[in-house]
Amino acid sequence: MNQLSERAQQVLEAVVIDHIRSGEPVGSRTISKRHLLQVSSATIRNVMADLEEMGLLLQPHTSAGRVPTEKGLRFYIDSIMKSKDLEDQEKRLIQQALKDVHKDLATLLQKTSKVLSGFCKQAGVVLWPKITLTRLKHIEFVRLRAHQIMVILITKSGLVNHVVLHGEEDVDQDELDKYGRYLNDIFRDITLGEIKERIIEEMKNEKNLFDELYSRALKMTDQAFQSTFESSELYIEGQLNLINNPEFSDVERLRHLFHAFEDKSKIIRLLDLTLSNASGVKVILGKESSLNELYELSIISSPYKRGNTMLGALGVIGPLRMDYSRIVPVVEFTAALLSRLMEEPE
Repeated sequence: MNQLSERAQQVLEAVVIDHIRSGEPVGSRTISKRHLLQVSSATIRNVMADLEEMGLLLQPHTSAGRVPTEKGLRFYIDSIMKSKDLEDQEKRLIQQALKDVHKDLATLLQKTSKVLSGFCKQAGVVLWPKITLTRLKHIEFVRLRAHQIMVILITKSGLVNHVVLHGEEDVDQDELDKYGRYLNDIFRDITLGEIKERIIEEMKNEKNLFDELYSRALKMTDQAFQSTFESSELYIEGQLNLINNPEFSDVERLRHLFHAFEDKSKIIRLLDLTLSNASGVKVILGKESSLNELYELSIISSPYKRGNTMLGALGVIGPLRMDYSRIVPVVEFTAALLSRLMEEPE
């Protein structure tokens, strides 16, 4: 798109800001009164008509004002928007909310989604760490009782995950220690996703059936990994906040909205896109997600890390008409805070 003139940018910004505030189409007289652009309403109308021709604004009714299109919102977010700085009091409230729960990962992530929802008045989402991306530091097998074994996975990023397996045959601790030494030698410093793929390939390899130790160790590790990867959680808080947006006052649209939240895999796929964006906050608007169920929603998200390793993602989901200039810094600050808390010893 060609660079917009300064006046066109001012008018587009005014339409976006007023539409976010009111949810209604914005007219030229409103812009002239509220934003004091020092030009006549007629001039503003002409600029708005030009922006409409470019696909940045839309006139929903003949006599109504204009609303921003997705294309207009994208230009505003990428080229015009000035993010609002969080006040020190807001930062302290977020820090205090997460301060006392950081030693328990599940509680911390769930509380983070509540904080995002509460501060942004939309739905807050946090994706459990993507364990497939982390590298193995140590694997250990612990016999709890007959036919019950705990498998402990420790990653180089410091995450600890444990799975309890129930087996048909009983295995003593000496044998389990052999499994651990064997697997630590061959899998250390490989990502858990790669280990999972290698285990599947090795289990297909008939020659390994002759090595009973290796075969049993692989089978047990495969069970542990399957359970670990299936336990990936998505915490969602504040879906009911979305009802307060006039966009979802229609019963059919509201039903469609809650159907979108029922299928968590769609939201997980959106958050996964964040993990390929190491630069920070990512905004996905409506149809940009390529997911029909989420066409009326936007997501503002950011990865959180432990050291240099991206673990998972968090964000805020709401209608296209969100206050991006306020929510982007909230998401950015919360992601940075969660990353710092993940560095602290468990």
